[in-house]
Amino acid sequence: MATTVAKVSQPSARYDAGRGAYNRAMFRPALNLALVLLALAMSASAEARTVYRCMRDGNVSLSTAPEPGSKCVAKHFEDNVAKVPNLWGELGTVKGTLYERQQDGRTVYGTRKLPGSTPVLAFTVETPKASPAHVGLGEVGKPRLEMFAFEFKAAAKKTGVEDAWLRAIAHAESGFDAAAVSPKGAQGVMQLMPAVSREYGVRNPMSSAESIDAGARHLKGLMRRYKGDLALVAAAYNAGIGAVAQFGGVPPYRETLAYVAKVQALHARYRTALGKKGRG
Repeated sequence: MATTVAKVSQPSARYDAGRGAYNRAMFRPALNLALVLLALAMSASAEARTVYRCMRDGNVSLSTAPEPGSKCVAKHFEDNVAKVPNLWGELGTVKGTLYERQQDGRTVYGTRKLPGSTPVLAFTVETPKASPAHVGLGEVGKPRLEMFAFEFKAAAKKTGVEDAWLRAIAHAESGFDAAAVSPKGAQGVMQLMPAVSREYGVRNPMSSAESIDAGARHLKGLMRRYKGDLALVAAAYNAGIGAVAQFGGVPPYRETLAYVAKVQALHARYRTALGKKGRG
């Protein structure tokens, strides 16, 4: 596995709220984010060599103390910081900020913005090349109920997956382009990766009927796996089951975070549109 690095972008030790700018540079390019956290937390006590991997609302963050309201697991470092583990795993491209806050009478650093936090360090972590994660070719916009209406209704009836959810995925994935091919190799209306197409017996990935049927069956399996948690379903559809398992929730890939937000917005719009149509 390739080493994940954090490229520091306009970092500082303190943030000047009055000027809205960083006021003391400490450039450290190509640092592992875990090392940044460790360096900021380092003190004479053994406890300072602990970084917490925290989960909230399906999202992962790192902190030098347990985050209030998050489920956190302590990760302990050896004295030799050269052996600090990669706490994130293989991240996607994440542009984030390291924040400083006061908690229980001491200074704490973390990557989640909590009340009273002050930005300290901006960072970017690169996407693993092998990740299937992609933002999706479709854009959030007006529901397109006329696109493949028969195929979506048939797939929803066959699998029990909500019609509005299927359409939201297709809209986000391909913009309903049956000939779409993503930079990662996903194909068709539902943007199925070749391995998924083979698993569901798809002969022609550019066939809207085959793509929608296979996509619905795949989504049904994901919904069963994640007990109806649609954020995890969307994340696994986008980045893979392995990535969701690795991070214990929605992977912090830039592409996947944007994708999940897009699908959720579209799902709400399609539910509203289909509800109005049904009442009409």
